[in-house]
Amino acid sequence: MDRIDLTQTHDVFGAYQSQSYSDIKKKYTDPGTQYAFDVLDKKILTSYPTQLAAFRHLQDLKRSELHIEGFDFHYDMDKCQALLNFASVCPEVTDKSKPVRLMDWQKYIMCMLQGWRQNADDQKRFTNADISMGRAQGKTEIMGIYTCYNFLFEIRGKSNKDLLITAPTFEQSKKLLRYIKTNFSTLKKQKRFSKLMDEIGLQPMDKSVIAKEMSNVIHMLSYGGGKYDSDHYTLAVFDEMGDIPDLENVGSITTGQSQEFNHQFIKISTAYKVPNVPFHREEKQMIEAMERDYKRESEQTLCLIWQQDDLSETYKPETWCKSNPLLNLPDQKDSLLKGLLNDRESKMLAGSLFDFQNKNLNMWLQTKTNSFLKLDEVGSAVIDDFNIEAKQVYIGFDDSMFSDNTSIAFVYPYIDENGRKKFHIEQHSFIPWHNAGSIDAKEKQDGINYREQEQQGFCTITSHPDGLINPDQVYEWLLNYVEDHHLEVIMFGYDFFNMSEFVKRLDLNTSWKLMPIRQRTSELKDPTKFLQKVFIERSVTRLNDPVMEKALLNAEIKEDSLGIQVDKSKATYKIDVVDALIDAFYQAMYHFEDFSLANDKSTEVERMTPDQVAEEISMRLNVWKGGEKN
Repeated sequence: MDRIDLTQTHDVFGAYQSQSYSDIKKKYTDPGTQYAFDVLDKKILTSYPTQLAAFRHLQDLKRSELHIEGFDFHYDMDKCQALLNFASVCPEVTDKSKPVRLMDWQKYIMCMLQGWRQNADDQKRFTNADISMGRAQGKTEIMGIYTCYNFLFEIRGKSNKDLLITAPTFEQSKKLLRYIKTNFSTLKKQKRFSKLMDEIGLQPMDKSVIAKEMSNVIHMLSYGGGKYDSDHYTLAVFDEMGDIPDLENVGSITTGQSQEFNHQFIKISTAYKVPNVPFHREEKQMIEAMERDYKRESEQTLCLIWQQDDLSETYKPETWCKSNPLLNLPDQKDSLLKGLLNDRESKMLAGSLFDFQNKNLNMWLQTKTNSFLKLDEVGSAVIDDFNIEAKQVYIGFDDSMFSDNTSIAFVYPYIDENGRKKFHIEQHSFIPWHNAGSIDAKEKQDGINYREQEQQGFCTITSHPDGLINPDQVYEWLLNYVEDHHLEVIMFGYDFFNMSEFVKRLDLNTSWKLMPIRQRTSELKDPTKFLQKVFIERSVTRLNDPVMEKALLNAEIKEDSLGIQVDKSKATYKIDVVDALIDAFYQAMYHFEDFSLANDKSTEVERMTPDQVAEEISMRLNVWKGGEKN
């Protein structure tokens, strides 16, 4: 198969048109595959993530047909049809007397979840699934049908099986359970299902549904009040997963599922106000994985997202079907669109348009009025790589309090290929875990997988046996980093009131210009504004570093009569990286000015390493000798 990488072009339609799918279209006539073709043939207006998922499905069908080595999955149309046949007799949520009318995109979801199978044992391929769209689009209703089918048929003949429905709150969990009970009560009136339910002894309870004869149970729990580690769930459905700040309790769901045959964990949600949450991070990772089609990453994770592509579409209601696919239902379009327009207008008048964009258009935003940076500003700065070798650099240092991370920030000024003055920023953090009790607890507390980020080079977990910051480790890492990359340190900025042993050692053993910076508004307002400015103007770049991203998105601004600065009282927000960046920008902001430290010839020799001094002396001697000869 051709090597397709969409990380730069984002041209899904171009990639689709470059391939031939005639055999696939002839063989796979199910509604799921038909929807994928309709998306890519532009018969349906959809967003970029929806296009990616459709393209991935067709590419994977080709892999299956070609028996590509290592691709151990197949697509079973019969299994899709069995589920859709069941769904067709389930009731409408608002009118139990009518069967549900599934739209093409709803059938697509069900086919993707049910149709893809593992070659070895016919288990479901997608053990993990993320599904997201605007509010009131019927996500929960679809999951109600899917859960009922799994309970009646996927675990048929098996006993002591547990299924889970859960959500952040009890009321949210109760909604999904109510749909499930409604389905069962309606199906009970049909002879073919009534007999099956009697055989298994199906009994709806207050917080569960049980199959008494088989000891199978659908459990209802809430994230706030439930513990997930007592059962091993064949199917787990987590509603409104986007509202969960960390994986502290959720991890036990997947841990318990690992030994369950045919298991699946489905997370459904709209976007929420806080973007730096596990659900959204996984969405972004999956978009990148689908873009790198040739790598076939995360092959057992399904990601289906209906959302707007840009905030400007807030004023283009003709595009809202991207996030609200129910708008493609002809007999409901007018009333649904009218409701959305009214909601947009009322939110605009109330000064909370972001709430409409967030929930109705399914767009992740940073909506707090005192946020330091917005989500799109932070995201647009990401680049794949940057060559730091022998570059001039400004370093900022935020030393650890007892439980905080210690962070070192690096600012590399550069001129891009278009002659534009820009700044590349990187960081490295040192992670203590003493207060949390363990690195595992620290990761859950901060919502960052530090052990994974350590492998990526973005942090170092402290080597101190008691989980405290080890100053020797920080000192040695920094000096080795500068030396290994032959960096020219223009300035090292640090907290004026934190003249630690670490800083004293730098003063004694390096020629760097050390600059103590008073952590008050009068000193910090200008570099703080400048850091905001370079993000807004898109004149800053950064690597895809989750530690830095979390700090940038969590940072909040406080204001006094002198100006603004980042609110350092928000210690649990992990903004140490931002504090270090601001210290680095204290002088980096002037780099391209004539009066900057970098352009001060009197300090040029002071910044040189011994090798650089020797090289400079040698060069000048050669020039002098050459002149003497002439």
